[in-house]
Amino acid sequence: MDIRIDDLSGPEVADLIGQHLHNMSELSPPESTHALNLDGLRSPEVTFWSAWEEGELAGCGAIKELDEEHGEIKSMRTATSHLRKGVARRILAHIIEEAKRRGYRRLSLETGSMEAFEPARRLYESFGFQYCHPFAEYIEDPNSLFMTLNITVAQR
Repeated sequence: MDIRIDDLSGPEVADLIGQHLHNMSELSPPESTHALNLDGLRSPEVTFWSAWEEGELAGCGAIKELDEEHGEIKSMRTATSHLRKGVARRILAHIIEEAKRRGYRRLSLETGSMEAFEPARRLYESFGFQYCHPFAEYIEDPNSLFMTLNITVAQR
């Protein structure tokens, strides 16, 4: 699998982000939908990766830098044709390694509290993410759960 920084200009990536936004809007009310659109993912504080398998887009993920020691995982998505092939696991491992390389002490994320998000929560838990209070500009929300990974502890 080839995981590379992506400028979000390709039609495959735009389509996958469109699917992601559509799916998030179906699962969560507007005030609880925190997914970034293409313009949001192009912000200077965001680094976006796409994962490719034999020339086909398999998935994506991003880090939003909150400050010099804290990053937020954004836009984790696996293409439907690549589900249950370990794509999300590989992208998440890549993002964690990049966070370590950058010297972050913590990596956090927001995900849904509904049953549809259970596989994502299990993935994050398997990497050592712990549930936490809202971070950055998030607020308590019954449709959201917040998770964080203390990278300095994870490195031991």
